Amino acid sequence: MLLTNIRWHKGVVAITYNRQAAVQYANLWWNRSNPAFPFFDVDCTNYISQCLLAGGAPMRGAPSREKGWWIQGRNWSYSWTVAHSLRWYLEGSTRGLKGRRVQSAEELNLGDVIFYDFQGNGKIDHSVIVTSIQNGIPFVNAHTSDSINRPFFYEDSTAYTPNMTYYFYHINDSFA
Repeated sequence: MLLTNIRWHKGVVAITYNRQAAVQYANLWWNRSNPAFPFFDVDCTNYISQCLLAGGAPMRGAPSREKGWWIQGRNWSYSWTVAHSLRWYLEGSTRGLKGRRVQSAEELNLGDVIFYDFQGNGKIDHSVIVTSIQNGIPFVNAHTSDSINRPFFYEDSTAYTPNMTYYFYHINDSFA
């Protein structure tokens, strides 16, 4: 975590999200796994969690897999590795790493997260991180099917269906 991410907020020290650091990490590790972390066959959310951590997001909740967002060696929370769990964690977190669902891709910034429900059945199947915005359209990086600077639409994906639903999440700028 960079010291430049520390700010005063309402009389207390607050850590801010370093979006550029999250994007730099995403671009560095987009097609390979960081040996400092476990690798999974379905690695999308593990990769997104690493990007958020690189941006300064604080972990909390260990050692309970059901609570918080964290990794410690060979143990981790469900929200660290499961897209559906990370979506609910971001939306329900009251401190530290938080996110809020926004209605359109145009409301996203670098370092924000998009979740995909490929079947349209309410269960999140995949997660990506916004690494650039071109003409108002977010481009994303992902793992599992490693991708860099790909339009978020995913219409060229083998997992695409006409029922696909997007969940756009803006990561809070402060981790207070």
